[in-house]
Amino acid sequence: MNRREFITLIGGAAAASSVSWPLAARAQQAGKLPTIGFLGASTPSNWSPWTAAFVQRMRELGWTEGRTVAIEYRWAEGRTERYTEIATEFVRLKVDVIVTVGTAVAAAKQATSTIPIVFAIAVDPVGSGMAASLAHPGGNATGLSVQSTELAGKRIELLREVLPNLRRLAIIADVGYSGSVLEAAEVQAAARKVGLDVDVLEIRHAKDIVPAFEALKSGAQALYVCPDALVNANHARINTLALGARLPTIHPVREYLGAGGFMSYGVNNADMFRRAGDFVDKILKGAKPADLPVEQPTKFELVINLTTAKALGLKIPESFLLRADEVIE
Repeated sequence: MNRREFITLIGGAAAASSVSWPLAARAQQAGKLPTIGFLGASTPSNWSPWTAAFVQRMRELGWTEGRTVAIEYRWAEGRTERYTEIATEFVRLKVDVIVTVGTAVAAAKQATSTIPIVFAIAVDPVGSGMAASLAHPGGNATGLSVQSTELAGKRIELLREVLPNLRRLAIIADVGYSGSVLEAAEVQAAARKVGLDVDVLEIRHAKDIVPAFEALKSGAQALYVCPDALVNANHARINTLALGARLPTIHPVREYLGAGGFMSYGVNNADMFRRAGDFVDKILKGAKPADLPVEQPTKFELVINLTTAKALGLKIPESFLLRADEVIE
């Protein structure tokens, strides 16, 4: 082999390896840690259990923050208009993957069609256009679906067990988020199937919450809370207002029961963020989001706040309490 052939061979091998090496290996070879852009839809305090679960899982998989991976945290604080700004910043920082929730995916996808996006929680990833299908998401986004709309009927069933005289249900939903609109429609359909009247409290911003309660018709006996970033950031205010109106609330997750929330039924969000770490690990090692099927939850938790029940004068059947995964006293 002459010198020119040898140089050509080595150069070709180097070019091939730069394509086939996992993303993380190429980043470290260049002296830069692979970087995760973590877009929190609410506040650091509201998300702390979920963030901790994600970081812990990444550590278990060999990714130690500051040593083998960098994480850039940004917080939208319940303001959806911040999503585009944060996503654009992540593109400018050239992060290797963006981790967020379904409410922010549209803005992230608009900002980049190449940087992988992992959603830890999404209400309806196919219906909202995040993924082409659960099995084959396509594009640059994948993650976990919470099946929230499918749980609407179950949550109403649980409410009727502890409120046998329930006749009128109020729903609070951020109508600026397609997932909440979809869930509110599912709740209304499920409620009407069992003969319940329904009032919908429409909100778009935090300032809309108090007027929505003031406009609530008399006769409502319980409040169904549709999840999204705005609700996450303001769940304590919603619970306080509901408690003042003598309305037992049902929520999607246990973390929303602070400040007088009554009951939750849904996925364990900390577990969802842990599982999001597995997606990120695979992507940093070379997998494409288009090839990683969207996963669904395998376990749902029922949590009862007995302190709130007592404050509302509700007597919860012992058999119901025994079915709960957790009873807050």
